[in-house]
Amino acid sequence: MNAVDLFRLDGARALVTGASRGIGKAVALALADAGCDLALTARTLPALEDTARSVQDRGRKTAVLDGDLAEAGVAADLVDRAAAALGGLDVVVHNAGTLPTTEDGAPLLAPLQHARQQDWDAVVAVNLNATAALCRAAHPHLAASGRASLVVMSSVAGIAGTPMMEAYAATKAAQLSLTRSLAVGWARQGIRVNALCPGWTRTDMTAFAADTGPVSEWLTSHVPMGRWATADEVVGAALFLASPASSFVTGHALVVDGGLAVPDGGLAGYPKPASPFLAA
Repeated sequence: MNAVDLFRLDGARALVTGASRGIGKAVALALADAGCDLALTARTLPALEDTARSVQDRGRKTAVLDGDLAEAGVAADLVDRAAAALGGLDVVVHNAGTLPTTEDGAPLLAPLQHARQQDWDAVVAVNLNATAALCRAAHPHLAASGRASLVVMSSVAGIAGTPMMEAYAATKAAQLSLTRSLAVGWARQGIRVNALCPGWTRTDMTAFAADTGPVSEWLTSHVPMGRWATADEVVGAALFLASPASSFVTGHALVVDGGLAVPDGGLAGYPKPASPFLAA
């Protein structure tokens, strides 16, 4: 097998959650390009079906499964439906996640002392509880695979202080701890478990910050590379962790953040504007 072939996943059966847009969609298309058949999940069908059509255009089989991970039992149900549709699972990329939101769905940023308990609970339900439920449900399918890889989409927020987003950051840090524990616990069953930690990436979920001048400028001023990532820039790392290219890698958190999390990287002398949240 040559180096390029190490990234092939021909015939693998993959589940990607949060696949309707952003990083999840980009990863799903990359897995299809690498040879995977795919089960795709998200809360709403129209955008998810658009991803499915792009996968089918690549000659791969798809199963489209809608469900809200905030609801008890949905995570396990989606895994079992995906495995039934594809005849098993070899790769799971758990990308779905959430921030606190207002009543109209806009992201809600507030320091912990002013945040509502209901917003904390909503983020924990999706980012942590549903992650654990999904992993638990995926275990028997992955244990039967022989080429199993579970990739949990965490965030640089899980390894760096992230004021105004404490619930999100705490759950992303918890995902990293869960990843390490599962990697050790499942290694002898042939299941690799890794996390991927994107930095500030332009997606629909981050548009509120990326499209707001002072906030975007402040965030990118702490990134040594000085800019936002695109969803496509996360794809290579996800494919690496899912594929035989990382066959001896487990329990790892792969950071794709333009240098943001490098110790003192954010203090490298680049001029930084004052935080737009100082008055909060």
